[in-house]
Amino acid sequence: MKKNLLTISVIFASIFSAANVSAGEEVFTWTCSENKQFKTTGTTEKIRLIWESKTFDLDRQTSLPGSLRYKNTNSGHDLVVLGNKAMLFNIKAGVRLADFCQTAEMRAGKLPHLFADAEPFVQN
Repeated sequence: MKKNLLTISVIFASIFSAANVSAGEEVFTWTCSENKQFKTTGTTEKIRLIWESKTFDLDRQTSLPGSLRYKNTNSGHDLVVLGNKAMLFNIKAGVRLADFCQTAEMRAGKLPHLFADAEPFVQN
């Protein structure tokens, strides 16, 4: 009986985690300092952030040239993406959750994938 319950639990967990990411959406893993990590999916205008096993939808905000900013005002999550790194904040709690975050492409010297459909980024 316990084995059946465990199997059913694993199946439900798989179904619900797959439901959080739409088919065809690429998932990007961001590795940060202090061994922190988060994932994103979505478009330049709206992303889905997976942080500490929780999912948050963030909308693009007005930001300085050469940067992108995404916020969820309800949860307080605020993602700032620059050319060479990203930082994740919780503005409600007033803390930086993760610093110097990069995707594998960024570590290879490429611009963040989110810049692909955004305004041009000018490097000095």
